[in-house]
Amino acid sequence: MGEENCTFMTEFILLGLADAPELTVFFSLVFLLIYGVTVLGNLGMIALIQVSSQLHTPMYFFLSHLSFVDFCYSTIIVPKMLSNILNRDKAISFLGCMVQFYLFCTYAITEVFLLAVMAYDRFVAICNPLLYMVTMSRHLCMELMSCCYLCGMVCSLIHLCFVLEIPSYRSNVINHFFCDLPPLLSLACSDVSINELLLYILATFNEMTTIVIILTSYLLILITILRMHSAEGRRKAFSTCASHLTAILVFHGTILFIYCRPSSGNSVETDKVATVFYTIVIPMLNPLIYSLRNKDVKEALKKILTLITSANTLSPNKVAFTGSGN
Repeated sequence: MGEENCTFMTEFILLGLADAPELTVFFSLVFLLIYGVTVLGNLGMIALIQVSSQLHTPMYFFLSHLSFVDFCYSTIIVPKMLSNILNRDKAISFLGCMVQFYLFCTYAITEVFLLAVMAYDRFVAICNPLLYMVTMSRHLCMELMSCCYLCGMVCSLIHLCFVLEIPSYRSNVINHFFCDLPPLLSLACSDVSINELLLYILATFNEMTTIVIILTSYLLILITILRMHSAEGRRKAFSTCASHLTAILVFHGTILFIYCRPSSGNSVETDKVATVFYTIVIPMLNPLIYSLRNKDVKEALKKILTLITSANTLSPNKVAFTGSGN
């Protein structure tokens, strides 16, 4: 490309997942269904944790924030993605692109650290159960959660500042379904090796740090579980940890695949498919994983549904009694 083709962009065009008009209806229905389940599942989980006193523990405090983070970064991406699938105009303004990238990056990095905090929480709960509520005090939970959000905002701000320094782009067509950093850098006219190195270093540091915390926590948890004399205690501990490990493996696996390798090894189409998992599929799966495999959540949901059913059953009787009194 010649230098004369480079210019500052006021808007970008998002190509989406695939340029196949015959799949438009299929993609729109599938992603609309996934997003509907994501919104219902995550907001439902947050509401259930808030109204159920038995779920007012550190574990569910962190789980409610995981649901909030999943809801946020899914909402940042999917509605615009659906709009682009259904409309011919696939444009997004430069400002809109930068805002989408920053918010997505913030919540994605927040989740990386939050999953590590949740692993530490499970370590304390299983390895030191008698001191759990003392160790994981409300003050400490708030501090840990604040650190997760702060890490997400700071890392994203660093990337955003470097992206804003890019003076021009050779094209405004982004071969992706949202404004992610690697496809943006691939369009830059100037040298972006610093940006790519920074992305690789920060992503690898965040991943390695959190994975070490997670692996150490679960290694100690495994040792503690194997020492338990009660078969029921071992089963409950394994069940609680299995849901968390499932979410961790899928989320971290895709992050490592996309960001923690040299850019020269990236395949755009492969990256787009992999990105679908942690941006769209995982926010839908997390509330299902934690609710379907969690006895406390199922019992709390049963209580809420019983109360609602009882209230609906009593309402007609109350109306009839009031009417007969008149």
